[in-house]
Amino acid sequence: MWPRDGVLTAGTVLSCVTQGKCCAGVGLQHYHHHMPLQNRNLTDVSLLCKYVNLHKLELQNNKIKDLSCVTHMPYLAILDASHNEISDFFGFQPPKNLKEVDFSHNRMTKMKDLSAFSSLSKLNLDNNGFSEICGLEPCRKLTHLSLADNRISRIGSLGNSPLIQLNLRGNKLTKIEGLENQKNLQVLDLSQNQIVSLSGLHNLHVLCQLNMERNMISEIQECKHICNLLLLRDLNLLGNPVQEQPDCRLSVVFLLQHLTVLDQENVSPEEKVSSVNKFDPPPEVVAARDHMTHMVYQMMQPQVLYDSTLPSVDSPYPMLVLTGPQCCGKRELAHRLCQEFSEYFNYGVCHTTRGAYFGEEDGVDYHFVTEDDFQDMIHMGKFIQTVKYGGHRYGLTRDAVEEVAREGLACCVHMELEGVLSLRNSSFEPRYILLTPTQVDKYIGHLKNRNLYSPAQIDVAVSRIELYANTNRRHPGFFDNVIVSDDWEEAYQTLREVVKSYLVMEEPGREENAQHTGLHHSDHTHLQRSQGIINKSSTETGPSSLLNHNPSAHLSEESSGPSDSCASSVLSLPSSAGALSASEPLDSSAQGPALETSKDLPSSPEAPHPKAAERRPGSSMNILPPIPPGRRTPLTPSPAPSNAQSPVAKDTDGGNNEGETVSK
Repeated sequence: MWPRDGVLTAGTVLSCVTQGKCCAGVGLQHYHHHMPLQNRNLTDVSLLCKYVNLHKLELQNNKIKDLSCVTHMPYLAILDASHNEISDFFGFQPPKNLKEVDFSHNRMTKMKDLSAFSSLSKLNLDNNGFSEICGLEPCRKLTHLSLADNRISRIGSLGNSPLIQLNLRGNKLTKIEGLENQKNLQVLDLSQNQIVSLSGLHNLHVLCQLNMERNMISEIQECKHICNLLLLRDLNLLGNPVQEQPDCRLSVVFLLQHLTVLDQENVSPEEKVSSVNKFDPPPEVVAARDHMTHMVYQMMQPQVLYDSTLPSVDSPYPMLVLTGPQCCGKRELAHRLCQEFSEYFNYGVCHTTRGAYFGEEDGVDYHFVTEDDFQDMIHMGKFIQTVKYGGHRYGLTRDAVEEVAREGLACCVHMELEGVLSLRNSSFEPRYILLTPTQVDKYIGHLKNRNLYSPAQIDVAVSRIELYANTNRRHPGFFDNVIVSDDWEEAYQTLREVVKSYLVMEEPGREENAQHTGLHHSDHTHLQRSQGIINKSSTETGPSSLLNHNPSAHLSEESSGPSDSCASSVLSLPSSAGALSASEPLDSSAQGPALETSKDLPSSPEAPHPKAAERRPGSSMNILPPIPPGRRTPLTPSPAPSNAQSPVAKDTDGGNNEGETVSK
């Protein structure tokens, strides 16, 4: 029955009212009435004053202006008066149990204090004329508040209300403020405003859903304000100027890896991986990309046979790589090592785009080039590996290695961890020695004394100590040796002993002396096991003196027997690259039998060990074979010998035969 002239009648009430019975205790029954009066064109509902037991009242889509009848409903809990013409904000005495109120789509313009409405938990004030938020501080149970499509220009006066959901869509907000104390806020809708920054949200640690659609956010970096909101799963940035930036979606996914929904679309695991690989790829990914780049550009150039790649698959070119954090002494120790062991090593000079530090020489420490020149060299396929560190580019060219290989020497270089990862993708299989500081204060003091680095650069350098430590810890065998570099003199003595063990220059019974030099346990093992390799290898290739390279000495030593092989090299190949011997790993417990059996085997260069060709040196081996001695080419051209003097002729693989030596 429709009311006449918009006035509610008893007949209409009787046709609409419903009731439900519930038990509040033994013998007690309460009736909770529900009266739906929506869409009835009502203007006067004063008749409802008689219905004091109403629990839920629905008056939406009418023309009601006065709700004073609610004053007589002490048990009312739910009131829906949306889509009416009400202008008086809560113009009635508060029912003590009123919890949910919907005043949306009315004509209210000013809020007032709601101290008397202590039980209020949900309040909808959408589509009114409010210009400010006030009077809500006493509502200590208010969890859901909606003020969409009003005229609010500033968020304030929310106090410590335990809000869980807040809707401020379609207002005139220009910045986010006043939400610092909303520790329980989980859903926030700020769409269709004029907000230019996401600052002001950093304290909302339980925020799960954020809608910023159609605002004025133009920078992707604004997402950094919410990157610590680890529970944020749903973010909407549609309609913002930031959407016009390239790779916007991947950029946001990269900054907010915990998102599951972005711009109303699910974020896939593949997108998260792609975002990381694009904007902050792991060092392994960078190394792989650089390697592919260098291989492609190298294949585009005329193919050349290089001395450093001529040895067969079972005898790769020997290289020594010193790695470690910035300013740990690797460059200085590499130079000193090449000077002392000049018959075996030479320094490989890398290229860099940074300027020379005080005391550095172009062509000696680095080849200093411009960024354009460096890029041109990449496009020409010059590099074996490149890295970017500290805003500068560094790279090792194949020509730098070739200059050393043509002299019959092993190349010694130094590089950061990223360079090691890149070099590992190439065909080279160097020895990797980690130099790491352990006394952080001393290391920081050394960095400061150089007066080359800012405090931020020093912090980065110190943080990389742990990077190297984690790499060594998580990937056993990644580095062949680890040497403490707090004192560079002690570090060099340790490095010297390690290199001598690689070269099989250590005499039997020197383990005790090695302990005094500060070697690690792994270095002692190298020294112990290398002596077993010496005697075992003497039956494979024949001994060759490390101190004297003339042919007569070589011939006289061939008949000396295994007892004189303590200072001999494992290999004496005519290749310019030397080549690492492929010997079977030996345990220290097996040294005795190796020493005994080696005396019964023939001392012939043509009698290789049966296991020599089964494994490539440097791949998954606990004991690495020593680097052989170098054979330098003449400094001045010499006349070509006759066929009878062929031992001094250059081999087909780019090396010289053993009879030709030139001291440095």
